[in-house]
Amino acid sequence: MTTDDLRHSFDHATLERYLADHVAGFSTLDAITRFTGGQSNPTYLLRSGAGSFVLRAKPPGQLLKSAHQVAREYRVMKALRDSAVPVPQMFHLSDDDSPLGTQFFVMEALQGRTFWNPALPDLNTADRGAIYHNMVCVMADLHGVDVGTAGLSDYGAPGNYFDRQVGRWTKQYRAAEIAPQKDVDWLIDWLAERIPPDDGQISIVHGDFRLDNLMFAPDRPHVLALLDWELSTLGHPMADLAYQIMGMQLPNQGVARGLGMADRAALGIPTEEAYIAAYCERRGITKPENWAFFLTFSYFRFIAIIQGVIRRAVDGNASNPGDLGQMQAAIPALAGAARQIAAKSHDSKA
Repeated sequence: MTTDDLRHSFDHATLERYLADHVAGFSTLDAITRFTGGQSNPTYLLRSGAGSFVLRAKPPGQLLKSAHQVAREYRVMKALRDSAVPVPQMFHLSDDDSPLGTQFFVMEALQGRTFWNPALPDLNTADRGAIYHNMVCVMADLHGVDVGTAGLSDYGAPGNYFDRQVGRWTKQYRAAEIAPQKDVDWLIDWLAERIPPDDGQISIVHGDFRLDNLMFAPDRPHVLALLDWELSTLGHPMADLAYQIMGMQLPNQGVARGLGMADRAALGIPTEEAYIAAYCERRGITKPENWAFFLTFSYFRFIAIIQGVIRRAVDGNASNPGDLGQMQAAIPALAGAARQIAAKSHDSKA
């Protein structure tokens, strides 16, 4: 058996019997290896005979309320299995009193490629463009899913999505806050004062839509699966689009790699304007209004997520704590960038 520094404590025989009883095609637990990378729910590769499975679990320890909802991940991927959105097959969802001591689900193990560097340095120009084209198509197709047909009408709360989200992430940030950050405080006030009215748009929102949460085929730019649905809900589709554009703006280093000052034309990667236009064309909509708000909110939300990781690392509960100092340094840098975006908008008071 391979353990790879497992964070969960468990009895091998008990877990093996449980999986054999609940997962079709599972026999013996020959190996369990924790995937590296990521900061959310610990994820493991299971080997059973000639087959492989992926297990994704809540981390152990004290968790923030509403965080690490593996049951929601399981539900949304199961519901999307027959849609245009590529997702793995779901096999089983446990209870909280599982052999791991936390709730987990088991899903299909796919063989493909994950790209951690959005500049895609190992690909040629044509393949880079195809990767980004297929990625924006998956996002647009996700936002085009009929939530009623998918059985997800109750997957999110009714009302103004951004009003709820600003409140939620402000609470999450405050619960995880370690030291005051003046620019973050400014952003919280700015966002609260400029929440756009509810325009009636509602879709399944992934919540963490970025390149490294998609798996691509081994030999072509086809998307095999959109993964990591921990933050998914029903909400405004511009939240996903703005979040990905925010990610592209980040430097190509540090806590999350972006495209920074990259020459996108030379790389074959679309500009932000071209990416947004491709999204709108596929969905048959016009360019979004309130873009400065959407983008500024995306920065703040990312800040709150990182602050949560820092809090868990300090408390000893992070699934993959990584470089704590680097994450701590990212907070003021992101807050400063977001404040500049907000200050440039026509209704801002810097």
